[in-house]
Amino acid sequence: MNITVLLPEHWPGVSTIYEQGIATGQATFQTDSPTWEEWDAAHLTHSRLVALEGDTVIGWAALTPVSGRCVYAGVAEVSVYIAPGHRGQKVGQILLRALIASSEQHELWTLQSSIFPENHASVHIHEKCGFRLVGYREKIGRQHGIWRNTVILERRSAIVGV
Repeated sequence: MNITVLLPEHWPGVSTIYEQGIATGQATFQTDSPTWEEWDAAHLTHSRLVALEGDTVIGWAALTPVSGRCVYAGVAEVSVYIAPGHRGQKVGQILLRALIASSEQHELWTLQSSIFPENHASVHIHEKCGFRLVGYREKIGRQHGIWRNTVILERRSAIVGV
């Protein structure tokens, strides 16, 4: 497995994995994958990573700004998605650790994640990478007509913004 920068040519694999995550009902409120242009505009231009097995994308991670206000310039939301056949093999943990390192190289001081509490694997990976539970949102959004809760985890950098 090789971790490298996510490039536009990786988008077909990234989009497929995102759609597989959507299909689980445990990864996101989204109901369909965006276009490359939409995804590209929504995510920070740095800290976009893919896990490759040969030329095949088996996972990806990226950051979304939490706010356009300058005071929050060092805070971003994490996305980590792993192909179904590679879950449980530490790909997510490796990607998340690489994403943390990249975020700190780009002067981000806080990373946060909003996760469905039923997604135990994602919560566990975040906790193993130094995230802590900071909140619980009850009925924050509806998915297919059903109200869903999320937990909020965050990781404060020990080297940026100290």
